[in-house]
Amino acid sequence: MTPDFLEIFRGKRVLVTGHTGFKGSWLTLWLEKLGAEVAGYSLAPPTDPAMFDLCGVAEAIDHRIGDIRDAEHMTAFVREVRPDVVFHLAAQPIVRQSYDDPIETVTTNIVGTANVLEAVRALGAPCAVVVVTSDKCYENRDWIWGYREDDPMGGHDPYSMSKGATELVVSSWRRSYFGKDGGVKLASARAGNVLGGGDWAKDRIVPDCIRAFSRGEKVELRNPGATRPWQHVLEPLGGYLLLAARLLSDDADRYCSGWNFGPQPDDVQPVGTIVRLMATAWGENAASTLSNGPHPKEAALLSLNCDKAMGLLHWKPCWHLNDLVQHSVEWYRQWLQAPAGLRQMTLDQISIFERAMTARGVGVSTVA
Repeated sequence: MTPDFLEIFRGKRVLVTGHTGFKGSWLTLWLEKLGAEVAGYSLAPPTDPAMFDLCGVAEAIDHRIGDIRDAEHMTAFVREVRPDVVFHLAAQPIVRQSYDDPIETVTTNIVGTANVLEAVRALGAPCAVVVVTSDKCYENRDWIWGYREDDPMGGHDPYSMSKGATELVVSSWRRSYFGKDGGVKLASARAGNVLGGGDWAKDRIVPDCIRAFSRGEKVELRNPGATRPWQHVLEPLGGYLLLAARLLSDDADRYCSGWNFGPQPDDVQPVGTIVRLMATAWGENAASTLSNGPHPKEAALLSLNCDKAMGLLHWKPCWHLNDLVQHSVEWYRQWLQAPAGLRQMTLDQISIFERAMTARGVGVSTVA
């Protein structure tokens, strides 16, 4: 059963930036399943193989290759699409790559976001906009408790800094141009480390495991003791959809702010735990080893407080750590054995997750 709030996307014109990436591909397929008229604007798929290609994501959407740093080109496309909803996911998403090319990271994540917001502003039409940043937008102080939406933005590495700065761009545009009397309703979404089938990015733990396990090699761990808020990719995507649905409602103004979407506290676990679960699910003598350094600095401890989303949006996590590992391994097994079935498997996993959302009462207030 599809949760009621998702029905709002049927027939809506929805623009997804970054639709060729891992999260963007999942979101685009979900929106297509919901009956939305989806347009996508992004660079070419960032990996080979890519979920976007394997699942035929381009088949039923208005697919456009472009760079969000190209303001003129992107503005023309936004004008052509005239979206009711925008999900802005296009970004440089890798911490280690930000060390290698900080200027690309800054211009893509900060200036690119400003370009998207300016393109929406130029339309002069009602629109719900969800800008996706990262849990790493917060100034990390290695606290044992989760970061709240009003904690300071910051970041040690260029990637984290760029995400904190992106949040400041969103806040500035919301207060300067998209006030309560305006037709554009703007919010940001901050999620933790997402896992799931279809991710082949460098320096991400699940694709690193799959590459190693499928070759009969040990996966190399840079920092097995670092804790992260792990969640299946569908968890935050469900939060983004719920947030957008609220931005389309009559009381949209109360939702125009930043929102955390993270896992249950028990699922904030060290990297080593995730790898052990992946190895057990994969079988076939899958194992890991500690990688020799040096490695760029990454936060050792990071978690999110999601009380705001749970209390006001009535959002909640639906899958535990074992569920996300199981579904991720099943997806990659399908890729190895029968890749032609990946699109249907992905849609099936979305349906399973929708049923879990309904069972958990996501989007439904318990207050009479």
